[in-house]
Amino acid sequence: VQLQAFGGGLVQAGGPLRLSCGASRSIVSFKSMGWYRQSPGKEREFLARIIANGDTDYSDSVKGRFTISRDIAKRTLYLQASSLKPEDTAVYYCSAALGGYLFWGQGTLVTVSS
Repeated sequence: VQLQAFGGGLVQAGGPLRLSCGASRSIVSFKSMGWYRQSPGKEREFLARIIANGDTDYSDSVKGRFTISRDIAKRTLYLQASSLKPEDTAVYYCSAALGGYLFWGQGTLVTVSS
């Protein structure tokens, strides 16, 4: 399984941003897909996930501001971020769980300026 995240960049505080994650195969069979982020000097942090039946859950740090979704036909996972804050600056990673393994994309950098 190969995942490629893109859509990061520089955004002003309060602004929106949509991240995408393309998969090399159908995403229907994934147990779940998710988004994480990692800031310098910090551990990778869970943000959101969507499981096979479409249910979602979020970390408290992004609940109400970020929305995870997927397009099965396009084999793509999305993260719609709004009301961005400087502390949201990080490298964002997508993941996919399949067959007891967790696959990772290469990460995309999001920088939020104040």
